[in-house]
Amino acid sequence: MPCHQHTILFLFVLLYGVLPLCAQEGRTLPLPIKAEKDTIIAPLFLDASRIDSIKVDSAQNDSTKNKPSILPETIKYKAKDSIKLNQKEHTIYLYNEAEIYYQDIELKAGIIVMDYLKNEVYAGRIKDSLGNYTQMPFFKQGEKEVIPDSIRFNFDTQKALIWNSRTEQQAGLGQLGSDIMRVYAQVTKKENDSVYFLSEAKLTTSKDTIDPDYYIRVRKAKLIPKKKVIAGFSNLYIADIPTPIALPFAYFPLTVGQTAGLLMPTFGNDPDKGYFFQNAGYYLPISDYADLALTGDLYTNGSYGIRMQSAYAKRYRYSGNINFRYENLVTSQLGFSDYARSSIYNLQISHSQDQKASPNSQFSASVNLGSSSYYRNSLLQQNLPSTQNNTLSSSISYSKTFPAYPSVNMSLAATHSQNTNTESIEMTLPTIQASMERIFPFAKRDGIKKGMIQNINFQYNVNAQNKLSTNDDDFLTSRMFDDAQVGAKHSIPLSTNFKIAKFFSVTVGANYNDVWALETFGQRFDDEENEVVTDTLSGFARYNTYNFSASVGTTLYGTFNFGEDNRIQAIRHVMRPSLSYGYAPSFEQFYDEYIDGDGEVVQYSKFQGTLNGAPSLGQSNSLSFSLANTLEAKVRSRDSTGTEPKKVSILSNFNISTGYNMEADSLRLSPLSLNGGTSILDNKMSINFSAGLDPYAVDNNGTRINTFNIDNGGSLFRLTNANLNVGYSISNETFGKKSGEKRKEDLGNDDYVAQSGGRTDGLFGRANDFNSLGSDNGEKDKDEQDVENPIYATTIPWDFRLAYSATYSNASQQNEFSSHSLMFSGDISLTPSWKVGVSSGYDFKNKGFTLTQLRFERDLKSFALRFNWTPFGVYERWYFFIGIKSSILSDLKWDKSSQ
Repeated sequence: MPCHQHTILFLFVLLYGVLPLCAQEGRTLPLPIKAEKDTIIAPLFLDASRIDSIKVDSAQNDSTKNKPSILPETIKYKAKDSIKLNQKEHTIYLYNEAEIYYQDIELKAGIIVMDYLKNEVYAGRIKDSLGNYTQMPFFKQGEKEVIPDSIRFNFDTQKALIWNSRTEQQAGLGQLGSDIMRVYAQVTKKENDSVYFLSEAKLTTSKDTIDPDYYIRVRKAKLIPKKKVIAGFSNLYIADIPTPIALPFAYFPLTVGQTAGLLMPTFGNDPDKGYFFQNAGYYLPISDYADLALTGDLYTNGSYGIRMQSAYAKRYRYSGNINFRYENLVTSQLGFSDYARSSIYNLQISHSQDQKASPNSQFSASVNLGSSSYYRNSLLQQNLPSTQNNTLSSSISYSKTFPAYPSVNMSLAATHSQNTNTESIEMTLPTIQASMERIFPFAKRDGIKKGMIQNINFQYNVNAQNKLSTNDDDFLTSRMFDDAQVGAKHSIPLSTNFKIAKFFSVTVGANYNDVWALETFGQRFDDEENEVVTDTLSGFARYNTYNFSASVGTTLYGTFNFGEDNRIQAIRHVMRPSLSYGYAPSFEQFYDEYIDGDGEVVQYSKFQGTLNGAPSLGQSNSLSFSLANTLEAKVRSRDSTGTEPKKVSILSNFNISTGYNMEADSLRLSPLSLNGGTSILDNKMSINFSAGLDPYAVDNNGTRINTFNIDNGGSLFRLTNANLNVGYSISNETFGKKSGEKRKEDLGNDDYVAQSGGRTDGLFGRANDFNSLGSDNGEKDKDEQDVENPIYATTIPWDFRLAYSATYSNASQQNEFSSHSLMFSGDISLTPSWKVGVSSGYDFKNKGFTLTQLRFERDLKSFALRFNWTPFGVYERWYFFIGIKSSILSDLKWDKSSQ
């Protein structure tokens, strides 16, 4: 039987000559292995046709030739069939599953020949019983791996000659993502651990190792692992067909991690702005925690754009990103009557702090501000869904908690809200808030609080703001502070709660407010001008208010049982009625008077127009009633193996509320308010509704009058407003096996569907991020793809979303729908490679289609093809892209879009 592992020193071999280390019964010793030209001849008792030829250079041209030496460490080797040693040729022959281990070197092959005089090994393939080559050599030194057809390696110089090598190099990990570059070379010369010379090599990121769908052919190249490939003449091959895309020399970075470099632009021609290049720039890794990408556009008519993108992250501390975009827009040519020039910008900041970094303090930021017309007029026009979003909002806040009793929470925030239609901007710079935890003066801190006395509690809150109201033109100028409102409000709520008759919960409370202002407004009547004049009064001013409240509520349960044999076994109705009372006195002491031109006495408060407004004039004494309802059923499971029935919600909520003002001289009843919601069809459809019902009638001018609607010849209530929203979402999984998580490919690539105008359902269409630094940072696993969804499978992934919205207004008898629309969006994967999507809708009020987008996506293995088309409307456009998915070669692309 053959031995499977021997450990010897070459010195021992030199002293004792030829020894049969392993001989099978009945076999003779092999004849010497002779090196004739570039072929190693196998021993005669073996079938030579089963051994792959291994090319070696002649002795005079042998770059790996060295003087005999004794290796400093032991070589371990083994083989499955036989191990033969020949002293005349100074060789050891290992056949079938041969392996050698020396220091950090590992070599496996079908056949290995060791020359212990030169300290060299030769490894190659063997043929199986069908004549196919098997057991390709596997060479590993440290972390570097090579899979060739054959290899020749010298232990002393660490040099090697490799034929038909295959190796993988990882590159990336910056904003471009991480990818694998696969290198195939007919002949490779290993100079040392860090330098390889390649002849007739192929570079590709395709996962198909046998027949890649594309590759870059290089005639000669120098490979430095984990750093770069420097090549001579190189050209692109697609399906083994050469293309005219070629370079006299090429440089391929293979650095693992963030590396600085140029970002290649996209070239084109715009009929209005001339020739252009877009997204040219530079990528700079600032540190291990942050990077920066600077890109820009330039048009021959003078238009240009500048963009900055930066992302940063520190584990267990914080993470975020900053995006700034500025564009100078030029219309027509200088000297023409329609020449115009304008600038637009947009700033986006996102910052989040890990809660573990500082448990008692938190800093966060979410900023989205800029020109109201940015998304509509941008040179790139990349965010189609964002054109449908009419609001930009921002918030930057820092909060701090002082945990010592009584704990205090403080926060400092700046907010921004911008309407892109009206170009109005509301800001607070800053907002300061502080609150003290509730204090129970008549109860122990850790004890159970019982009864009205022990539940008495109070706390303290303060809110101070500097509020600005401005517009696009005055924003970031001194004029934005002209109408600033500064004020503060202190409040001390006092309350307690207790039970009455075990079933009724009673809450009694009072609230004290103290309002400060730094600027007030006096009013007087000017007899000469015959008008009211408002005077601005600078200086500190304050007023205080207080009010009382009480409420009582309970919970009622009603269950209707139908029997366990029925599909619906029971229905449960939960009602939570509540009756509240509120009282606030009149604060006439904070009001002044003047006499107008008609001799009438007019009361006013100098606090009118301040941040927190004026105190109420007139006493308030009101009752309010509310009723909250939920309705659910107990349904027997369709699964015969299920033992427990499941709860199904019929009405998630249904709320009714109204009020009665006892101090009002007319119109004492408040309108009846209804709102509710439910989910049906196994939670696939959500329904939300609301309505307002007024018991009073209106006159011919649409003004409410103190006459009940039923007494005016109408119904008990008059419908003043109503709203209905219905959302429906289904997919192929709705009718198949349940899945807790949707397949990512069913929903589309996250980079491709990055921005959807504030919606995640795609009803506003999907965006193409022209600024993306990589077309695709990943590739589906082919084996998983074939198993989960083969090309001719019976299950085709698809999804469909629908949203219906209707708003009815009739407060002044206008009897109209203020908004009425139906929107839908869907995607279908016709094959694992083809995906089609559409987003559209219809506006019934304006009688026209909403934003419509058609999407086509083709997965071409290593390539991605996308075509988006908005066929009509204000934002009519199209976009085409085809390029390599790999981030390493993401510059090999062609995209075209309408402007």
